[in-house]
Amino acid sequence: MSIYLDHASYSPLRAVARDAWLSATDVVGNASSVHGAGQQARRLLEESREAVGAALRCEPIEVVFTSGGTESVNLAVKGLWWSRDGGVDAVVLPDGEHHATMDTVAWLAQAESARVRPVPLDRQGRIDPALFAEALPGAALATALIANNEVGTLQDATALSAAAADASVPLHLDAVSALGHIPVDFAGWRAGGAGTGGLVALSISGHKIGAPVGTGALVVSRHAALTAGLHGGGQQRGLRSGTPDVPGAAALAAAATEAVAEQAAEQARLIALRTRLIAGVRAAVPAAELLGDPDDRLPGNVHLHFPGAAGESLLFLLDQAGISVSTGSACQAGVAEPSHVVMALGRDERVARSVLRITLGRTTVPADVDAIVAALPEAYARASGFRTVARS
Repeated sequence: MSIYLDHASYSPLRAVARDAWLSATDVVGNASSVHGAGQQARRLLEESREAVGAALRCEPIEVVFTSGGTESVNLAVKGLWWSRDGGVDAVVLPDGEHHATMDTVAWLAQAESARVRPVPLDRQGRIDPALFAEALPGAALATALIANNEVGTLQDATALSAAAADASVPLHLDAVSALGHIPVDFAGWRAGGAGTGGLVALSISGHKIGAPVGTGALVVSRHAALTAGLHGGGQQRGLRSGTPDVPGAAALAAAATEAVAEQAAEQARLIALRTRLIAGVRAAVPAAELLGDPDDRLPGNVHLHFPGAAGESLLFLLDQAGISVSTGSACQAGVAEPSHVVMALGRDERVARSVLRITLGRTTVPADVDAIVAALPEAYARASGFRTVARS
């Protein structure tokens, strides 16, 4: 038995993405060359940019292809910082962000003396737009997740963008966990933004939506002042120099197009499976506690606290049973540390070490949900030392 329930860390490759990548590898030209072969590659690259722009509701010229979410976040946060006006030295950073953002901001604090203005999360993992707005005046930039990658809570992207626009602070939104699960609307969220304030950048990653690992994009508004991190050719508006990865762009475009087309139906299907899973866990392991917002969350996210059981032990026992889950972000794999997201909810370290993240995706079927529900009581009993946890 092999059941994959860790779609938040990697979503299986889509057939349309694989086919698009393979087809694009037959295009031999460099998209920066002026000869016919190069222009054929350029056409495919720009068609891919148009498709990604349509999926994210932005202008094609605003799409900068990258190697994934981490690069996109780094380019956005560092680029906005290096483009700031003199005299501003603060970065607004909500608690519980992804490590790609947290570590980038930490680097700016250490290397460039940036001052970090934290914004707390409530006990369900939500950013209060009023508290976010209070932290903005005079800041160099702000950044926030649209959907928390661990507990799944959704943020009010429109309110966060409006607050940043009112304060004339450039905002980056991390949409890596959101794309394909909820509508992503760069133009709509940016509406009302003036100049370089408000929403100006948005990150996505290919392998979260069924594109190959090593693909991604950063949306950069026409109005944004953003300094490049790579130089040497001036490709992609000068924001990311280097020979463009045309097959990667084509695969990302195909995956994004399909993910957005099926998003509404898939959202409803995953919510039904999520409801089934939560009900099953509550019956099988009554001590388990759902973390994050119970309703306003990613459709396939189920983040659970199992009192008295180490998350790593539960993960190992379920893996022995052929079921793949996680304790948190795969970007911290191999590092046994409590979840900083759970601690940002006001929970202590003991709780933060006793969680599992179960994430459903497009390949998940009801039998997968039933299998993990059946496996959890024994795994929990062994991990916690209890003789019995299931109701008789």
